[in-house]
Amino acid sequence: MRKIIIAGNWKMNKTASEAVKLATLLTRDLADITEVDIVICPPFTALADVHDVVTDTNIGLGAQNLYWEDEGAFTGEVSAPMIKESGAQYVIIGHSERRQFFGETDQTVNKKIKAALKWNLTPIVCVGENLEQREKNKTFDVVSGQCKGSLAGFTAQEMEKMVIAYEPVWAIGTGKTATPAQAQEVHKFIRELISKMHNEDVASSVRIQYGGSVKPENTAELISQEDIDGALVGGASLSSDSFVKIIKNARK
Repeated sequence: MRKIIIAGNWKMNKTASEAVKLATLLTRDLADITEVDIVICPPFTALADVHDVVTDTNIGLGAQNLYWEDEGAFTGEVSAPMIKESGAQYVIIGHSERRQFFGETDQTVNKKIKAALKWNLTPIVCVGENLEQREKNKTFDVVSGQCKGSLAGFTAQEMEKMVIAYEPVWAIGTGKTATPAQAQEVHKFIRELISKMHNEDVASSVRIQYGGSVKPENTAELISQEDIDGALVGGASLSSDSFVKIIKNARK
C-alpha cells in the first residue's frame, strides 16, 4: 500500500520570518497526522529557518529547484549539497513554471534528478501538458515524452526513490481542476509507462501526486482514485487553514 504524500509548494512567497510563522502553525495543527507524508517547500532563503521549526516533527522539508553541479561559477544557482545542508530531504524538479519561464528541458531535469539522488534528496519530478496540448489530444504524447526524457537512464532502485507529480499546466493557478477521472486516467498511464520502462513492482511502488488547483473541497475525491497517491499543492499551501484541511481530507 502506497502512503499518501502531500507537498506544499510555496513558490516565490513568504519571507523567512513569514515562513517560520506558517511552519510553526503547521507543526501544531498537524502533529497528530501519521497516515500522510507531509512536505513543505519554502523558498531557498527560508529553508534553514524552517528546518529549525520542523526538526523532530512529522513534517518533511523540500526545496523548489536545484542545479546539477555541486559547485562552480553558476551565479544565482543553488546546489544539492547546499540544499542538503539546509536540512531539506526533498526537492521539486521540472515544475511547469520552471519549464515555462526558465527554459527547463527533459535533459536538464534528468541531470537535476541525478544530482538529487547523489545527495540522497528525494526528487519530486513534475510532468504535465498545457491547455493547447490537451485540446489537441496530445496529453499522453507530451506526458510520455517528458517521462521518458526526464527519467532516462535510471535504475529500478533509483526510480523507486522518486515521487512523480502530474500537473496539468492548464489547471495550475487557474482555478480549473482536472476531474478525478481525467487525473486518474493520466496517473494510470504514467504508472503503466513506468512498468514498461522498468517492471510492475517498481511501477506499483512509485508514488504519483496530482498537482493543479488542489483545494480542500476536491482533495478527498482526487486521492480516492486508485493511482493518485497525493497532491502537490500550490496556492492552498500558503494558508495553514487550507493546507491542514487538505491533509485531513486526504487522510479520510
